[in-house]
Amino acid sequence: MASGDKASGAPEFVLKPWELHGEGREFEKVGRELAKAVGALERGLAALGAPWGTDGPGGAFAAAWGPAHGELAGGLRGLSTRLGQVGAGLHAMAGRTADADTSAATGFGAGAAVPPRPATPGAAPTVPTDMSV
Repeated sequence: MASGDKASGAPEFVLKPWELHGEGREFEKVGRELAKAVGALERGLAALGAPWGTDGPGGAFAAAWGPAHGELAGGLRGLSTRLGQVGAGLHAMAGRTADADTSAATGFGAGAAVPPRPATPGAAPTVPTDMSV
């Protein structure tokens, strides 16, 4: 999809559905990798037990560490989920862009000249239709 007028020197805006799908896959991949890293971090910390001890300074550290650890782990898990949702949103945007381009071309009588694009290899099998995720 492009807008702008090259003759007038106005800026041009171009969306390429195949590139959006590619970036969507990257966001999904990073989200999965972050989720794995968070799981490994939590397992590693759990294996340590309570290395700070039960004395006064250790107890003070434990009191501060507990809530901070929960907030950090929860935030990282949430971030990994949101990255995957950004990827799904990019897939949806790619589909809508391709549909809009095809519709616009059909409206100008060029429908037969715009062949449908083949499915992008590795694209998500289902893409949400609601971009508010």
